[in-house]
Amino acid sequence: MKKNYYKIISAVCAICSFTSCADFLEIKDQREIILEDFWNEKADVENIVTGCYSALQEADARKRMMIWGEFRSDNIMSGNNINSDGNLYNILKENITAKNSYTTWVNFYDVINRCNTVLKYAPDVAAKDPAYTEGDLKANIAEVVALRSLCYFYLIRTFRDVPFSREAFTDDDQKMDLPATPFNEVLNNIINDLESVKGDAVKRYPVTKDRYQTGRITQDAINAMLCEMYLWAGDYDNCIKYADIVIASKKDYAKEYDKKYRRTGSNSEAIIEKRLNGFPLIYDNLQGTTFGTPYRTIFTDADREFAAREVIFELNYDSSPSSTGMPANSAISSFYGNERSEVGLVTASSYIDGETQEPTAKELFEKDKKDLNDTRRYLNYNTSTKSIVKLASQRISIDMSTPSTPRVSLSLYADNNNASHWVIYRLSDIMLLKAEALCQKMKDGTDTEDMAFNAPYLNEAFNLVNAIMKRSICKATLVDADTIKLADYSSKSTMTDLVKRERRRELMFEGKRWYDLVRYAMRSGKTDEVISAVGKRDDVNSQFAQNFFKKMDAIFWPYNYEELKVNHNLVQNPSFGSGENSSYEKTTK
Repeated sequence: MKKNYYKIISAVCAICSFTSCADFLEIKDQREIILEDFWNEKADVENIVTGCYSALQEADARKRMMIWGEFRSDNIMSGNNINSDGNLYNILKENITAKNSYTTWVNFYDVINRCNTVLKYAPDVAAKDPAYTEGDLKANIAEVVALRSLCYFYLIRTFRDVPFSREAFTDDDQKMDLPATPFNEVLNNIINDLESVKGDAVKRYPVTKDRYQTGRITQDAINAMLCEMYLWAGDYDNCIKYADIVIASKKDYAKEYDKKYRRTGSNSEAIIEKRLNGFPLIYDNLQGTTFGTPYRTIFTDADREFAAREVIFELNYDSSPSSTGMPANSAISSFYGNERSEVGLVTASSYIDGETQEPTAKELFEKDKKDLNDTRRYLNYNTSTKSIVKLASQRISIDMSTPSTPRVSLSLYADNNNASHWVIYRLSDIMLLKAEALCQKMKDGTDTEDMAFNAPYLNEAFNLVNAIMKRSICKATLVDADTIKLADYSSKSTMTDLVKRERRRELMFEGKRWYDLVRYAMRSGKTDEVISAVGKRDDVNSQFAQNFFKKMDAIFWPYNYEELKVNHNLVQNPSFGSGENSSYEKTTK
């Protein structure tokens, strides 16, 4: 390989997630670092590993996580000044072409290549630097394998078949125009990669580095990824297995935390155990009439040690980037709103607005609990300002002194100073993935034999959903009438629908909804749910949705025009280009 100037300054200079960029530059301040001169000591590896996280924190990567995972779904419609972003406006209209800038995937392949570069050179550093132990090497390898796998997981859920490589591209002469690898092959590869490193990752970071436990890859984070990936692969037993591992780990963490801080009184272990069905979720106020603690803890609080009861992996942000060196979450500020502009470029669809305003029996909130006591009605969307408040708010509290007229108090982040953490995995998400897998193991029939077979799965799935729902009720003390009943969800179909609604309520605006719809479609081989969801969007003509989404191709995105120009081995998605490919007619997994 010829001597090449490897442009890693962006990786090292973006270390601001966990340490100041200036700390590194005091040691070596260069615009480009010669490859052969860099990989010599432990700090070199750590700098590039940290840069992998920083690259995911960048606004362009974060915007794609939001747009790809949420904005084509029935949760979103156009907000204020949408014409200022023509590419986003066209996405909301389902007028997506290969020239849309949001179809670019460079941010994710940048992270993938950084990870591959660590895997290539880190073993050499271990041979040079005695301070870089075998345990350090294995932990770093586990981190970058997990981050690489996460990036590929985003890519295949968005584009279906994508170029896949474990090779580090560090030289201009290397061939990079790889053909797309089929969805299931990529999925199986990243599952196998995670299985090979899951035991080498850090289990717990020191409490002195409170952001590390939730902001860096841990064993829990890898197990959470495996839980979801196995669900997409249709391996429901392994999905359940890894969900149980994560749940058990979080229970242990919660016990240690409570013992350390001697949390007693009204929030006693027995009360919380009953309220949350034994799951270590972040609990809300169990006395008084003001609610909203889980939101503040999960998304906004600086105390990540407490948040780690529920948060598994997140991208960290800060409201004072100039003083801390950590970036603000500008993607949220732009898309969801801020103190200066309460309604961002997008807002909740009128379907969501109607659900939160009208106390009638409706599909999302009212079908399961026919009252106004679900905190998520108020934590997700503001019916007065017509704005998304989840993630855009630094503080939200719900005063239920008068239950018939709840009073919501909130404070939005200043423009470009949003500090909401972008949570990629948290416990309630994993619990609902497990519930979905349990539903898939049930039989479709309703005769005595099928019902007996389904009973344990129904009970366990209900227990998971019910815990999350009870956590969300704006009451300090629950009575029997406040909660859902297992008897109302006594079949595979009714329980499956309950789980789907609960995922939507719990994870709204967190970049999950579209991917859920894609998974449902791939599993069934039908696009009915996608058509129904898109047809409810304010920006899309329902007849267009009926026609466009008839084929599975349409639920994925087109390859960007510029990628097609440089990589002639890519074949455009038939729904966004010319020609047909019969292999795309139906996907069974």
